[in-house]
Amino acid sequence: MKRRLLLSIICLAALPLFGCEDEGPNIDLESSIPVRVEPVTLKPIEEYALATGTVVAAHEATLAAQQSGYYAVQKNPRTGAPFAMGDRVLPGETIVLLRNPEFENQVTIDSKKLNFEISEREFEKQKNLYEKGGITLRELTDAERTFIDARYSYDNAKLQLAKLRAIAPFDGTIVDLPYYSPNQLVEAGSLLVKVMDYSQLHADVTLPGREMGRVARGQRALVSGYSDEIDTLVGEVTQVSPALDPDSRMFKLSLAIANDSLRFKPGMFVKVHIVVEQKDSALVIPKNVILDRRGAKTVFVVDKGIAVERRLETGLANRLEIEVLSGLKEDDRLVVEGFETLRNLSKVKITK
Repeated sequence: MKRRLLLSIICLAALPLFGCEDEGPNIDLESSIPVRVEPVTLKPIEEYALATGTVVAAHEATLAAQQSGYYAVQKNPRTGAPFAMGDRVLPGETIVLLRNPEFENQVTIDSKKLNFEISEREFEKQKNLYEKGGITLRELTDAERTFIDARYSYDNAKLQLAKLRAIAPFDGTIVDLPYYSPNQLVEAGSLLVKVMDYSQLHADVTLPGREMGRVARGQRALVSGYSDEIDTLVGEVTQVSPALDPDSRMFKLSLAIANDSLRFKPGMFVKVHIVVEQKDSALVIPKNVILDRRGAKTVFVVDKGIAVERRLETGLANRLEIEVLSGLKEDDRLVVEGFETLRNLSKVKITK
């Protein structure tokens, strides 16, 4: 009884300062949550169909020995050293020369060249005589036939001797140059050199059948490597198959890719983003600021220091961005950092 009386006295004494137990202090316990905002703006957006594949050189030549001969790699005129893998070659340059004296003697190119030059001079002489009435048409025709035969014989001899040379067929890069000891006898059919021009690349990729109606020739594609996503090349869809593979339900398409910097190498595994839809001007926001509220897409905007939740309808989307069709307007202050713990009508403080 005395203890109960003492507690009542203490409560009455403290009432002017703190109030009784039923009436707590009138303090706003909700503190402002720091957030960072960005204005909603109009910008372009693209939607992609994603595929993966391997790029190959648009032009490739594998040069093998057409005759046996003794091996000699030639000097690169731009470096003064023998040709090596990675060297650039120009059309018509001899990369490897095979020497085969027996075969060269059989071709007798010097004799055939001399016969060609003689028959050419004789034909020109006969034409002049015919114009002056000095010979008959038959005699002129015989001289022309002799000249033509000599030219064919000489051209054929040059073609035969070209079999002893590995000649660059186009402007490209040496990607394979098997090692042979100097003057080693190399048999016919042996690989001598492989040349590629990979300033243009080619890739065959596949997409699910549901994408078939959205992909067509001429569409742009962004091609990136797995090891270096900063470097992105621009390609174009060149062919689209109208048929699905019966097992995978996928369809095939081909791409041409500009690789002027030569940063991408043949054989690289790449990601391909084919632009299937695009808009030049739309309300676009980062995809990672969207929250899933019971199946609805929502974001927060700041209005007079209060976080207001907005439900969105969205359109085109890619890996990083998404188009907003309704729920936001231009210049709304969208919360892009600190939104994870917000509730509707939370007090916020904007930070930089």
